[in-house]
Amino acid sequence: MKAAMQNYQARMRRVLDHIDRHLDDDLDLESLSAVAAFSKFHFHRQFTATFGLSVHRYVQLARLKRASHQLAFADAQSVTDIAMDAGYEAPDAFARAFRQRFGQSPSSFRNSPEWEPWLAAFGPLDIARSKLMQRTFTTDDVTIRDVPTTRVAIMEHRGDPATLPATIQRFIAWRKAAGLHPSTNPTFNVWRSERRPARPADYSVDLCVGTEQPIAADGDGIKAGEIPGGRCAVLRVVGYTDNLEPAALYFYRDWLPGSGEEVRDFPIYCQRLSFFPEVPEHETVAELFLPLK
Repeated sequence: MKAAMQNYQARMRRVLDHIDRHLDDDLDLESLSAVAAFSKFHFHRQFTATFGLSVHRYVQLARLKRASHQLAFADAQSVTDIAMDAGYEAPDAFARAFRQRFGQSPSSFRNSPEWEPWLAAFGPLDIARSKLMQRTFTTDDVTIRDVPTTRVAIMEHRGDPATLPATIQRFIAWRKAAGLHPSTNPTFNVWRSERRPARPADYSVDLCVGTEQPIAADGDGIKAGEIPGGRCAVLRVVGYTDNLEPAALYFYRDWLPGSGEEVRDFPIYCQRLSFFPEVPEHETVAELFLPLK
């Protein structure tokens, strides 16, 4: 029974991976059931029973998530181009679907995103993926690395995690204006609180970009700082790097107690090496750093 269940789940994971790799293709029921090697007459019910939402809704949400990121963070793309990328033949159809999910038109979202409805809309997608897509880590995945001190420009986020996307949007706009592109200037997140503290107001994270240029405090909320050098345990995570909590839990719950190491007085942090939607979500890469003595 256990082997049969593992095989079944692997086939379902194969479908989710295929969807993410082929968002621009025709993802109809027949093609997806073939990927899973299930009968097309039963696959839609199997998918809904496993993930809690239909195949059609899952695909629509995955496409709308990419489209919403393009609207908020990629100014160069027109709404019409984004609609075409999302699989809609006309901007009007895309606008109707977008408004139905997020309560805003695509143009309104681009100009002034309302992030709380956005987060709520993708709750079912995140829940569906978490059911079968959790990655397990082993000690072989962890390396010890001596890292140099990195001077950074920092935009602090303090308060409800639901408002973090707005801070990210301001951070991206500032670094674009400053000419600090991710390909030349590394991107870091430094977590100074739990991911979900008891009080949302206590959530705290620093958004950082590596730079040697002088940083003066200004109206954009940017300040100069550094990520100190030293020994770090490093865990590389590939795919779905929005939530690095499972990797952090592995560090603290499993790896650290058996390692004989002691942590240094600096928070856990990550470096983001590739970004969605510039690459598909399953290809995003981040490295998690646990500072050691």
